[in-house]
Amino acid sequence: MEYLLPYGLEWANLLVRWLHIITGIAWIGASFYFVWLDNSIRPPAPGSDLAKKGVSGELWAVHGGGFYNPQKYLVAPAELPKELHWFKWEAYSTWLSGIALLTIAYYFNAQAMMVDKQVADLSSLQAVGIGIGFLVAGWVVYDALCRSPLGKSEKWLGLVVFLLLVGAAYALTHLLSGRAAFIHIGAMIGTIMVANVAMLIIPGQRKMVQAMQAGSLPDPIHGIKAKQRSVHNNYFTLPVLFIMISNHYAMTYQNKNAWLVLGFIMAAGVFIRHFFNLRHKGRIEWRYPVIGVALLLAVAVAIAPSKPAAVKPAADPAAQFAKVKAIIDQRCLACHSATPTQPGFATAPAGVMFDTADQVHQRAAQIHKRAVEQKDMPIGNLTNMTEAERAELGAWFAAGATHER
Repeated sequence: MEYLLPYGLEWANLLVRWLHIITGIAWIGASFYFVWLDNSIRPPAPGSDLAKKGVSGELWAVHGGGFYNPQKYLVAPAELPKELHWFKWEAYSTWLSGIALLTIAYYFNAQAMMVDKQVADLSSLQAVGIGIGFLVAGWVVYDALCRSPLGKSEKWLGLVVFLLLVGAAYALTHLLSGRAAFIHIGAMIGTIMVANVAMLIIPGQRKMVQAMQAGSLPDPIHGIKAKQRSVHNNYFTLPVLFIMISNHYAMTYQNKNAWLVLGFIMAAGVFIRHFFNLRHKGRIEWRYPVIGVALLLAVAVAIAPSKPAAVKPAADPAAQFAKVKAIIDQRCLACHSATPTQPGFATAPAGVMFDTADQVHQRAAQIHKRAVEQKDMPIGNLTNMTEAERAELGAWFAAGATHER
């Protein structure tokens, strides 16, 4: 039954990834909505019934054929309602499914997914230990910064936290494969976000409810601290969403300065998110999305591939293709085959197979991009493809990627 294990893991990967996307949409959607709500509510008229009730702001909205009138209290209503909805399981479910996915996709196959011997010659246990260590350390350091005097200045705190993440990216890209480094920065941010919910936001809300149940006025400090962490989570969302899809774009994580690429893209996400947060308050500050787009353009230009040198057509195309097919058979076929032999793979990744000459020819541009330009394939260079072999593939592609049928 051992031969079914990779197949079972592939199904687990599929189902947990699906769950992670669903719960992530629910969590981020709720986060976006409440930040929008906070920024969109307007204070009631002085002396009005709402003002006397302690309402700090309200909003009228229409959606799905109904009218809604959400109200926010300065501290809490005079009387605790019988039913009170808590927004927490969206966050918890997203993190739990994300950690499960990280374990299935990376930790169970660390040599293929996390280790790049050209970066650091690590054992699977060492790679997994480094990954988990960064998840824990990220929260500990971030929380300490928030509780320190620095936490009183949101701008300086935000800058230091950003530099902390960029520093972590630099370290991880010099320890793990580029793909694993990126995904662990995302997991570290996700861990910070869910810990904010579990350690600050929900406990603070519980203390406010308990105070009301005891007949005393809740301490507003709990709401202030929870709001700070909630705003942080809001700014984390766009960087996390980029990292979730980054494994499809090797041009970012495989770059020699991948940590800097990630830093610029995360900064762009923060500037763009800030634009929308201000817009909800009625302020249109176009400089922020302009800065975000400029950062993305700068990255695109900086990591653009150089123009390949002109190559003369091969004197013997059949002989050239025979060399190419031999390289692919030796270096790529272990994974990219109808019957993979590489441990951890039940089917060819992304359905890409090189069993036949026609399949190789059809994927010529993809082979060139991943093995020659970006050099992220073979994954982690598990099969030790040499620079000379990559050059051979490059010359074949430049000459027209011909083959004998």
